[in-house]
Amino acid sequence: MAQRPRELTPDRSARHLFGFEMRRYREQAGMSLEGLAEVVKYSRSHLARIEVASYMPPPDLAASLDAAFGADGIFQRLYALARHEVHPDQFRRRMELEAQARVIAEFAGLIVPGLIQTEEYARAIFEARKPRASNDKVEQLVSARMSRQALLRADPPPEFSAILDEAVLRRPVGGPAVMRRQLERLGELTHTEATVVQVLPFAHGEHTLLGGALALFTLDGGRGVAYEEGIGTGNLLEDPEVFDDRRRAYDLLRAYALSPTDSADLIRSVREALP
Repeated sequence: MAQRPRELTPDRSARHLFGFEMRRYREQAGMSLEGLAEVVKYSRSHLARIEVASYMPPPDLAASLDAAFGADGIFQRLYALARHEVHPDQFRRRMELEAQARVIAEFAGLIVPGLIQTEEYARAIFEARKPRASNDKVEQLVSARMSRQALLRADPPPEFSAILDEAVLRRPVGGPAVMRRQLERLGELTHTEATVVQVLPFAHGEHTLLGGALALFTLDGGRGVAYEEGIGTGNLLEDPEVFDDRRRAYDLLRAYALSPTDSADLIRSVREALP
């Protein structure tokens, strides 16, 4: 039995309306996804995800759809709106992208990224962020964060790299004992087959990512998505030009960071100085 097409929700965003119109034009033309894939030179699975708004349309697809359906520029106008809007399900979508990514690169300016936090460190963060939460709720959040880390133990795992501002090492989250174990964990990850952790020293001074946090996800086929995070907020950036801009900022920062070996030495010295 053929799988029932997923219900579309064009009222949610320009991205959803793009997918809705794409399916509507395709069905009016009596064309299957396989047939459309041959015309616009994108895979059936990629087009299916665009129809249900799971994927951001790539920049050149809009013009191809306008040409294929004689749509008089409607898809290019919809893309111009969709490329600048905030993803309506950005937190959930971030987790999905993280799970799919073949390469993950993160910059952290204040706290250790969730994928490499210890359980005790994560608990201290959640207790500080949600002081009114019950113990059960905090434990649920900690458990969810620890389950994400299975990504790094997959076979094969994604390539993971992180640049940590020196402030991340110096702030004793959870107290000396918790921070000591977290620093041990960071030291173990500075250079493995699948992970690289580097420290950006205070001596570098100001930089373009100062005060924020950034995650870069590279998916199969080379498509990239960036995620910027603040206090309780996040912004998913799927436009290719924006991703390239954030990637350049990350690469420049990596050039100024300490080598993995020197980073491990600094992490060790901070850990040994803890009371």
